[in-house]
Amino acid sequence: MALNDPLGDLIARIRNAQMRNKSKVSTPGSTLRARVLDVLKSEGYIRGYSTVEYGNGRTEFEVELKYFDGEPVIREIARVSKPGRRVYASVKTLPRINNGLGVSILSTPKGVMADHDARDQNVGGEILCTVF
Repeated sequence: MALNDPLGDLIARIRNAQMRNKSKVSTPGSTLRARVLDVLKSEGYIRGYSTVEYGNGRTEFEVELKYFDGEPVIREIARVSKPGRRVYASVKTLPRINNGLGVSILSTPKGVMADHDARDQNVGGEILCTVF
């Protein structure tokens, strides 16, 4: 099956699994998904993820979701830049999510990072998604 938006697929899988109170969700592996999951883990939105290797070069990620008092830690996750409409921001115009309580995940020339890291390194880029 051809998948046009792998990051949108990851976000939908996380959202759907949290609605059903699942502890883990699996998603096909890719480098972009791994970098986004690294940011989610470092910001404390997921417990972690592990790579499952299958034959003929196919990999999957097992994402461990995080809950607090029975509620998901990720209250809202949304895709911003889509294949039909890319959204870019300079370091001066980076949006603040939920008055600084949430994060934007950006793809910058220095790698995929959270918005506060991009401000510290003085780089802008493509806004992939927002999480709070």
